[in-house]
Amino acid sequence: MNKMNQKFCQCCGMPMGDTAELNGTNADGGKNEDYCKYCYEKGTFTFKGTMEEMIEICVPHMVAANPHMTEEEARNGMLLWFPTLKRWKNNTGR
Repeated sequence: MNKMNQKFCQCCGMPMGDTAELNGTNADGGKNEDYCKYCYEKGTFTFKGTMEEMIEICVPHMVAANPHMTEEEARNGMLLWFPTLKRWKNNTGR
């Protein structure tokens, strides 16, 4: 999959890859293509906090995956990007 078509979890922003391995699950047990298995299980979000709290959880992971990036750069980037994700659009993510 090229980067232009790359799928990201619409809650935490994690790259989801080309397979359904990282997909969350719907209430009926089927795979959910929008959210990862860490954020969405059995039709329910596993994370109950705010977008800002999710960003703070994600900052260390982003820095670990991108050693050239500072925590501040990661946080600022996510503060711009997360509001475009389905879970956080219109600030109705809870």
